[in-house]
Amino acid sequence: MSVTQPVEWTVAQLAPAVARGQLELHYQPIVDLRSDQIVGAEALLRWRHPTLGLLPPGQFLPVAESSGLMPEIGAWVLGAACRQMREWLPLQWRPFRLAVNVSASQVGPDFDGWAKGVLADAELPAEYLEIELTESVAFGDPALFSTFDTLRAIGVRFAADDFGTGYSCLQHLKCCPITTLKIDQSFVAGLTNDHRDRIIVRTVIQLAHGLGMEVVAEGVETSVSLDLLRQAGCDAGQGFLFARPMPAAAFAGFVNQWKGIAMSDNEPTATCCVCCKEIPLDAAFTPEGAEYVEHFCGLECYQRFAARAKAEADTGTDPIANASPRSKG
Repeated sequence: MSVTQPVEWTVAQLAPAVARGQLELHYQPIVDLRSDQIVGAEALLRWRHPTLGLLPPGQFLPVAESSGLMPEIGAWVLGAACRQMREWLPLQWRPFRLAVNVSASQVGPDFDGWAKGVLADAELPAEYLEIELTESVAFGDPALFSTFDTLRAIGVRFAADDFGTGYSCLQHLKCCPITTLKIDQSFVAGLTNDHRDRIIVRTVIQLAHGLGMEVVAEGVETSVSLDLLRQAGCDAGQGFLFARPMPAAAFAGFVNQWKGIAMSDNEPTATCCVCCKEIPLDAAFTPEGAEYVEHFCGLECYQRFAARAKAEADTGTDPIANASPRSKG
């Protein structure tokens, strides 16, 4: 994914994005690799540009960081994610945690007080929040560990994101308050054909478990990778094999229909829309679901989806009632 700034937008357009309601969060499930149950999600930012449509974070966050806009955007992200999680509480998903990325520009001596304030405003119990930090922030400054410890004491968890791609000091690793290591997708992608990646992943999992941490593998896209991660003892996985990030309404439907499945690369899922494993039918056959398919699955897939939706409407059939049950794992 490109991290360069498209010529079609400027920092002046991004600056008022929060105030104009142009930012939104999509959610990608995190699946326990032993029970096959959804145990969490990561909140991922999108910018709905007034003329360019929905932009992924790689196209604007680097510029937001360099231009000093990240504190305001990051504050909106954490607040919006906590409010959304509060709305989901009556659904009684347990165990469940919502992971939210926090940038280095947001972390300082008063970070614990600020985060507590966000949780209080959202009326969200702290145990539902997991804060994701880059390696440099998570392990780089021991002076911040006490701040993280204060939040851990009330139930907030911390994850080191993209582990293995930055600089990690083992001396800090043994005493930092991190509860979860997220293995970068570059190592997961190489599991099937690079024995060095397999050794690295197994070693990181063993190291993390020895230090009392959980491990989440990012970028799980094939059933072979999933099998290798399970064999290595990885705790949880996240990636397109399970689902792409989706809007909040679609995500709620996805979780409620999830049965725990033995994933196959080419396995059709009748409870999903035509783009396969994207969103469940009850969420797909809505304006928001159709928009999701159009933006993230490509024009050809969207045209097939639109034709099916029209046919269902013309015949008066119920796409949800006619869908066969998802196979269980």
